[in-house]
Amino acid sequence: MGARDVFEYALVRVVPRIERGEMINAGVLVYCRAKAYVGVRVHLDETRLRCLDADVDVAGVRAALRGYQEVCAGGEDAGQAGGDDPGRRFRWLTAPRSTVVQPGPIHTGLTADPEGEADRLLALLVR
Repeated sequence: MGARDVFEYALVRVVPRIERGEMINAGVLVYCRAKAYVGVRVHLDETRLRCLDADVDVAGVRAALRGYQEVCAGGEDAGQAGGDDPGRRFRWLTAPRSTVVQPGPIHTGLTADPEGEADRLLALLVR
């Protein structure tokens, strides 16, 4: 087994009605400082989401999830955060907020492949 590095991850949750606190997982953010990696994987199960709120703005949720993807990718599409290093972008994305699309708490682990870890966590915790 190759060398493993510390990584951090947080689920991306959709809370269609903040006052009720019900949520579904719609993605996972992964950050590995040693590999200068920050990435997100998303999967929105619209059927499950509509079970929580039949009138949810699915297009708005998808737009917010695209925002997470753009910030992780960096560059011009990410706006002001686009020029930040991966760690700052991860911290910005995982800052607590009371919005429909929000990050969960940060967890840690060890991995030799942060990109593969993002895929594994998406399959395990979101799909």
